[in-house]
Amino acid sequence: MARFIIVPDTQTYLESYPEVMENQFEWIAKQKNVDFIIHLGDVTQDNREVEWYVAQKNFDKLKVPYAIALGNHDMGSKPGVFADTRQSTLANKYFPVGPADSAFCFEKGKMDNRYHLLKAGKTDWLVLSLAFGPSDEVLEWANQVVGENRDKKIILNTHAYLYLDSTRMGGDDWWRPQAYGIGKDTADTVNDGEQIWEKLVSKHPNFVAVFSGHVLKTGTGLLISEGKQGNQVVQILTNYQRGVDNIERGGNGYLRIVEFNAKNETLDVKTFSTWEEKFHPEAAHHYTIDLKTGNVN
Repeated sequence: MARFIIVPDTQTYLESYPEVMENQFEWIAKQKNVDFIIHLGDVTQDNREVEWYVAQKNFDKLKVPYAIALGNHDMGSKPGVFADTRQSTLANKYFPVGPADSAFCFEKGKMDNRYHLLKAGKTDWLVLSLAFGPSDEVLEWANQVVGENRDKKIILNTHAYLYLDSTRMGGDDWWRPQAYGIGKDTADTVNDGEQIWEKLVSKHPNFVAVFSGHVLKTGTGLLISEGKQGNQVVQILTNYQRGVDNIERGGNGYLRIVEFNAKNETLDVKTFSTWEEKFHPEAAHHYTIDLKTGNVN
C-alpha cells in the first residue's frame, strides 16, 4: 500500500489562520506509514517573505519527502500581484534545490518544475510537479521525463487542472491560467487542464493520477478518463480555502489521504479535518476507484 497526503491551498491560513496550518502540519508529522506529501500550490496568499518563512517552518516539521506545485499566488513581480510573471524568487529562497537534485528540475536549481522518485507499496513512483500554467517547453520536458521512466507509476501535481464541474479546465472557465499576466505574455505559452491532458497526460500508459487545487465554489471534483493507451487516469480537484462553499477558518485543516493498493489496483480517497479531528461529513469527499475499470464506489 502506497500512502500519500494531499495538502490543498494553504494561502488563507498564512493570511488569517496560521494556527490552522501549524495544526495541520503537526498532525501530518505525527502520522505513520505516510510515503509522500503533495502540496497543490498557493502555499501563500500574497507571496510575501514572512509567509514563505512561516511556510518553511511548517514544512520543516515533516519527516517524509514532499512536492510543491507553485500556484498563481506563489509567483509574480511583487507581493500581492499574482502570476503577472513567473518570478518565483521567494519560493526558491525558502525551498531551495540542492545540487544533487538539480538533475530532476526543468531549470537547474529551481523548484518550479521538477520531479521526485520514490518507492512505496512495492511500486516505483514518479511525482511530477508543474507550476501554474506550465509552458509548452515545460510540457516537452515532462514528456521526456515520463518517457524515460516507463517502469514507474506517474502522478502529476499541478495547481490548475480540474474545474468545479469535474471537467478539465479550458474554454471560458474562470481562473484559467490564460487569464493572468503570464497568459498575456506573447513570449510565453501557458497551458490549462485540457491542454495538459492533450499534450502530456493522455499520451503515456503509466499515468495513474492528477491532483490539482486552485478552483473555488465547490472546491472538489473527480474525473476519470481513459488515456490513449487504455489506462484509467484519476483526476482530482481538492481545495478548501476561503471562497469554497461551507468552509471556515480558511479550510479547517482539510486534507486528503490517498492510498494506492497495487494488489487490488484501487485508489482510496478520504478527506479529513486536522483542526476538527474528524472526516468530512459528505460522502462525495470519500470514494474508492477501481483503476482497471474506472468504476467509483
